[in-house]
Amino acid sequence: MAILFGLCMLGSITSIVVLVLLVSISYSPLIRYVQIWREIMPVPGMEGAFPIVGNALQFKTNAGDFFNQIVAGTSKNRHRPLVKLWVGPIPFLVLIHAETIEPVLSSSRHLDKSYPYRFLHPWLGTGLLTSTGDKWRSRRKMLTPSFHFSILVDFLEVMNEQSEILIQKMQKHVGGEPFNCFSYITLCALDIICETAMGKKVYAQSNADSEYVQSVYKMSDLITRRQRAPWWWPDWIYNMFGEGKEQTEILKILHSFTANVIKERAANKTVGWEPEPRLKERRAFLDMLLKSTDDAGAKLKLEDIQEEVDTFMFEGHDTTAASMNWALHLIGSHPDVQKKVQMELQEVLGSAGRRVGAEDLKRLRYLECVIKESLRLFPSVPLFARRICKDCHINGFKIPEGVNTVIIPYALHRDPRFFPEPEEFRPERFLPENSHGRHPYAYIPFSAGFRNCIGQRFAMMEEKVILASVLHNFDVEAYQSRDNLRPIGELILRPKQGIWIRLHKRAI
Repeated sequence: MAILFGLCMLGSITSIVVLVLLVSISYSPLIRYVQIWREIMPVPGMEGAFPIVGNALQFKTNAGDFFNQIVAGTSKNRHRPLVKLWVGPIPFLVLIHAETIEPVLSSSRHLDKSYPYRFLHPWLGTGLLTSTGDKWRSRRKMLTPSFHFSILVDFLEVMNEQSEILIQKMQKHVGGEPFNCFSYITLCALDIICETAMGKKVYAQSNADSEYVQSVYKMSDLITRRQRAPWWWPDWIYNMFGEGKEQTEILKILHSFTANVIKERAANKTVGWEPEPRLKERRAFLDMLLKSTDDAGAKLKLEDIQEEVDTFMFEGHDTTAASMNWALHLIGSHPDVQKKVQMELQEVLGSAGRRVGAEDLKRLRYLECVIKESLRLFPSVPLFARRICKDCHINGFKIPEGVNTVIIPYALHRDPRFFPEPEEFRPERFLPENSHGRHPYAYIPFSAGFRNCIGQRFAMMEEKVILASVLHNFDVEAYQSRDNLRPIGELILRPKQGIWIRLHKRAI
């Protein structure tokens, strides 16, 4: 009996200890949660929030429906300077006005990405896109020299070569039925990023069903679904009951693709590797990483290199490919714009067979306006988020540390104060005389401030080369109306059914 009593007492003590531990673990976050909730109470909020899950139950599960929900919500609340919503226990402020976005992006304090970016870590690690604090500063400092214009110009040869392959593949569609050009452009962009950044030819354009590209799409879908469903945030729940197993299989494909390139390049470097004569002066992104050192003077580990390579592979081909596809649709829908672009190409490049050179890039001013206007209407990254790292004020509201902000360029770029009749496609908006005096944070397709996109020059260069090649060789006719595109807002803004166009022989 005494033994039984002792066991009961031991069990009670154990239960009490566990209860105390749980309370101690949850007490501080709970107190902070209540404190933040009180402080941001004056901010107008989205209705229908529930304890613990917040507004997440209101989010559409389908990516296209969810993006339509964002578009409708931002249009409805455009008169408000900022709107509050809760995703699980985490508060977000929705920012769609230049005046409220500027205090966040222009500050050197609010550099951390928001909590949902942690779901990118299994894929991209803590590379330049997802890292914070000293690690981000160190990596940014290390990588910035690789994106100097004088270095990027060396990549023009590869961009032109791959554009020529693209033209050959598109040639078979001239005068034929409409076709989906999305994968053509995407595989061309993948070939460019692999050869310029990794120094590796992968011949993606010869493989119309790229396993890597399909895996990028699947991974993006998984991540965004998990980001808006807080009940899947705990790893053990996601792995046991959610889509964790599928994610693991996709990660194997993504990581093995880049790991093989890294290992091959590193092995060549250690056995007296010499580049081909035409690549003699080219400084590949991967080569720079292989010889880089951190702030302590130590060489980067292979896992450090891998996370930057994975980041650049994703960011360097997917965003650019999406942007070029949207541009082709818009150009093909506006014959007057297409004619102006082709007149400029004729003036700058002359014959259709001539490659785009460094000086030509500077002279293709109207084409640059077309690309910018395309990015205004369809920014490759339709939304991104930051964490408020220090108490601040936004539009008169006190915003405490720990609140997240979600910035939506798709809505920002439709502010009629800066872009009258915002749904109209008007490249002339970006001529110097029409851009003068526009708010510096009214147009941010590459983000802005300290954490702006490091590869925006590379992207603009690539888009000019590929679009110039296509439009100098073909007349493009869009086959879809704007209403039929149905954008899907995952990590990258894509059209649900692709971009369908007709190609006609260029009448010169």
